[in-house]
Amino acid sequence: MHADLKQLERKLGIAFRNPELLKQAFTHSSYVNEHRMTVSRDNERLEFLGDAVLELTVSEFLFAKYPDRTEGELTKQRASIVCEPSLVTFAEALHFGDYVLLGKGEEMTGGRTRPALLADVFESFVGALYLDQGLEAVQAFLRLHMFPSISWEGRPQIVDYKTQLQELVQQLGAGALEYRIVDERGPAHEKEFLAEVWMDDRQLGKGSGRSKKEAEQQAASQALARLASPQG
Repeated sequence: MHADLKQLERKLGIAFRNPELLKQAFTHSSYVNEHRMTVSRDNERLEFLGDAVLELTVSEFLFAKYPDRTEGELTKQRASIVCEPSLVTFAEALHFGDYVLLGKGEEMTGGRTRPALLADVFESFVGALYLDQGLEAVQAFLRLHMFPSISWEGRPQIVDYKTQLQELVQQLGAGALEYRIVDERGPAHEKEFLAEVWMDDRQLGKGSGRSKKEAEQQAASQALARLASPQG
């Protein structure tokens, strides 16, 4: 069963102006085939757009970060970042597979964890975010969830948001961070933890996850998004 997209928005600290775009980004063609009376659009067109937006934003990032690299080197590096294995890494880190709307057959054959599907969903999400809020919103999302894990050597690694948040707080000369597990719900085999991250008397972010560690990571991710926003 897919998870609630509102939960994903809370985790990412992003509120879509047009929720239908977000739903479309996570709607697989197999789901449309089984629900033609109520659903008419899958995520394939958004995937096409997201692929182009990723090419542009990653190109811009590499161009600025590596001023001494040649065109050929930048092209190869970009290809290694936007390739399927890398996009799968980012999609898995964000648990995008939990939110995909799938047909019964695709669900039964493990489509939720299929690499090609996860890479496509990451691209379609980027396409939807671009249409909903523009290029700056995509750049802000990638600055949090993709760019920090990119190095010149090797494939991107899963982002450690808690470490990023700690480093940012130290740079700002702010107070000490404290993580709190504020709730546990669900049966033992499907436990969900709710976490908050605080700095002094200010709550910076909330998160949920299947483990305390995952919940804290999601809280740190939301805190990073909040601190990176103009409102701070």
